[in-house]
Amino acid sequence: MRSAQQLLHSQRDVLLNWTCDHPAPLLRWLCDAEVLSSTCYLSLLEKSPSNAVAQALETVCTSEENSKKFLLVLTEVQDYYCRDLQDWVEKHCRNGIISTPHDAPVKVEEKKSKSTIAKLFKGKSKGFSPVVDIKAKDGIISNKSLKSKIRVSISAHKTTLLKRTEQLKCYSEGSAEASNSASHIEIRYTDLFVTEDNDCVNNSQHEYFDLASRRARIYVHQACQRIRPCHLLSPQGTSGRPPKRVKVKGIAGIGKSVAMQRLVYEWAIGKNMREFTCIFDLRFRELNLIDTPLSLLDLLEERFRYLKEALPDLLASPKTLLFILDGLDEFRFPLDWNSRGKNVDVGSKVPVSELMVALIKGNLLPEASVILTTRPSTEAPKHFFQRCCVVLGFEEDQVKEYTTKFYNDNKVSAKVYEYIVNNDNIFVLSFIPLYCYIICTAMAEFFNSSTQNVSDLKSLELNPPKTVSEVYFCYLFTAVKHHALKGSAGRTTPKSEVLALAKQQLTNLGKLAYQNLLQKKIMFSREDLKHYGVTPADIQSTFLCHILQPLKEETEMFSFFHLTVQEHLAALYCAINLFSQEDIMQALDLWCFGIHPPSSTVAPLQNKDLNMDKLESLQMFTRFFMGMLRAQLEGQLEGLIDPTMKRGEGIPVRLGLWFQNQFKGRKLENQTALNLLHCLMEFHMKETTSIAAPEIKTLNLFKMKLSVVDCAAMHYVLQFSPHSLQELNVGYSNIGNRGLNRLRPILHRCESLYLRYNCLDRQAAILESAVLKSKECQVKKLYMCGNNLGPEGVLELWNALEHNTTVEELYLDITGITERGTENIVNSLSKNASLRTLTIVGNDIGEVGRRRLRELERRRPGLRIIANFVDDLGLLQAYLDWVEEIRADRDQMDSVKNADALQSVLNGLRVAGVEKAENAEKAKELQTKIEELLKHSTDLIGKK
Repeated sequence: MRSAQQLLHSQRDVLLNWTCDHPAPLLRWLCDAEVLSSTCYLSLLEKSPSNAVAQALETVCTSEENSKKFLLVLTEVQDYYCRDLQDWVEKHCRNGIISTPHDAPVKVEEKKSKSTIAKLFKGKSKGFSPVVDIKAKDGIISNKSLKSKIRVSISAHKTTLLKRTEQLKCYSEGSAEASNSASHIEIRYTDLFVTEDNDCVNNSQHEYFDLASRRARIYVHQACQRIRPCHLLSPQGTSGRPPKRVKVKGIAGIGKSVAMQRLVYEWAIGKNMREFTCIFDLRFRELNLIDTPLSLLDLLEERFRYLKEALPDLLASPKTLLFILDGLDEFRFPLDWNSRGKNVDVGSKVPVSELMVALIKGNLLPEASVILTTRPSTEAPKHFFQRCCVVLGFEEDQVKEYTTKFYNDNKVSAKVYEYIVNNDNIFVLSFIPLYCYIICTAMAEFFNSSTQNVSDLKSLELNPPKTVSEVYFCYLFTAVKHHALKGSAGRTTPKSEVLALAKQQLTNLGKLAYQNLLQKKIMFSREDLKHYGVTPADIQSTFLCHILQPLKEETEMFSFFHLTVQEHLAALYCAINLFSQEDIMQALDLWCFGIHPPSSTVAPLQNKDLNMDKLESLQMFTRFFMGMLRAQLEGQLEGLIDPTMKRGEGIPVRLGLWFQNQFKGRKLENQTALNLLHCLMEFHMKETTSIAAPEIKTLNLFKMKLSVVDCAAMHYVLQFSPHSLQELNVGYSNIGNRGLNRLRPILHRCESLYLRYNCLDRQAAILESAVLKSKECQVKKLYMCGNNLGPEGVLELWNALEHNTTVEELYLDITGITERGTENIVNSLSKNASLRTLTIVGNDIGEVGRRRLRELERRRPGLRIIANFVDDLGLLQAYLDWVEEIRADRDQMDSVKNADALQSVLNGLRVAGVEKAENAEKAKELQTKIEELLKHSTDLIGKK
């Protein structure tokens, strides 16, 4: 009996020949069998297929144990390869016994011509053979139970899906000069944060802002359970039944399609979702091309031609089928969700929109499983699904992981990640995977050692971007540069020369982006492109391949590869066409407030079809415009601008006056006020901001769900104001410690500072204590209610108040104060002469703590202390109003902090003894309503 090691040595060349065209299945199974280490596996994926298999065989043959494992793996993956390999496995590995070949080693033959099925897929797939699932368990489809023709077809399907899904698109394709990123899905894929969705969405918001709001509400409080894509159909709840219909929602670029690609890849390679015989992945952008009625059988036969013979048998067992329907938001046909269910079967010919509705609702193949992905703006009623999820993108660890995977050079990746983390404007974008891609692509130019000898230090290329618009412009410039120069020039080529080469294309593309953005149009036909002077044939051969993408190969429909890319190009177009002060002010009036210019000859202001209901969707575009306007004024757009056009003089001053008038003369909505702050930050000119900032007397962003970059925008603008801010209200905004730290330099100038329910902890209390100790402190009212300051944090506040002379009112309701947190309250506050009101309700300070408060009242007779909810009628009414607000907006109950706060209020009422209180009637009303609200919330959770 020959050893496994000897067998593999003797048969090395023939095994290499059979597997080198498609090594992915073999390498992945060898890694999972611990024959290859994870590091070795990933490095092999970066090599050419033949070198990868050759090196794997060398590793395998180093020991008898590894050689045996290799042969076992070969029995698992044989069906991804040619018939000759399967015969070899049958001969040498029968029943796990390695037999000695009687003949000489198999001669390596010339590769066979492509099979008929392979030709259908442009030669990408080799000869197909049955798929065998050796380790079949309960619920996992065994190969033996499949008919022969199904086995052959499924094998073809899996191999084709592997070819289609194993690569992730990346910038470096086709260009040796680009970002040097790996593209295999195993290398580049970074896990996403997916969680249950409550389906409550404000569709009027720009979807990026809505996601930021959702993340602020859910993410910080951990009020969710992480769900991996491969577990979307796992049993849930007490029933233990897997859901049949799952909706996955997320904004553009958040990773929905890539997550589905990963899921399909894992099934095709035999590692996940093995309970399904077959997965059909369908994209709505491809379904847009179907204009005539057809049946599900017709559709699948056309989409998966190699499955044609097996489809009747597959559809006869729908329990083992999974349909992935990706990108509902891209579907151009209307969907009638309220239509009565027709008797639609797999052979019924109906419009494709009806076919999709029937499949999603379960009128067609109700026993099959369906995963639907869509953007938040697209309606897909929740009651048709047993599980609804939302993709929240990356966590900070995933941003680091993605950055590390993006570059082959670890030093470069470390520098880029450090730069991202230390720049709030960029960091807050990085949780969206596609933004992360844009950022990493843009940053590749700046942290490469070869840039050090370039003399043009004022170029954007050598000064890493600090604002969002700069990041996007760098991305665009990088794409243009590599294609325009075609690798023939170095990094020293002047930027103006590069941009001049693409001037006409960028102008046409920007006009297309802008005029259609005003109408919220994101999909374009070939005729649309030609109308704007964009040649569809140029898309794959120029930088346009990084800007526009076809909805399918050889299709008639295109879109920008991300909404924000369309917004940025629209802003660039406006920046190279608006020069005079008057034109710029009229443009801002139009985009921010819907005020149409009386008349104008400049192209961006001639389109008057903008409706007021579309204004909020222009906020990101407006910020981009301000960034590009700054670039125009600084000469960064040379090459794109007609040299005969004169830049308007005094634009920064005139802009400062325009912003000043908005803050002074308008009653701004919260989101509008915040957007103006961002516009000033993107413009980033001290001259302009110094004129506008002094007019901001109060800033009320209550319940805005602010991100760190929002706090950065507030700080940037308010630092230029010389006077105190009468009120800064960021209550219920979930800014967290990081956001508060960003605001730190301006907090001492806020007379009334509202920080209620902001996910703050002891570190925030330490920060705020430093503010109160400052000699420049002007804070008179401080609201810290609902933050988890804890006893240690509150002790810091008492110490700070011992020396503070400005604070008159301090609100510390429900902040986690215990008996320990009252230890120094008497000594510290008895020395304070300014404090007039202290609320400390909703805290479990115990009898010792209450005794200390009585002692403090004795020493400070002018200090009013409210320690029980029932002591103050106004406080009771305030909490009643809050409860009524939650009753009217049940979405608020999804926040753990609200449920906990309600419970704290209830506990406080019970401790105080409602019946005996002076305000007993009002207190009893509050107690009853909270009990009802908490019971209703518990019942809902139970039903889920």
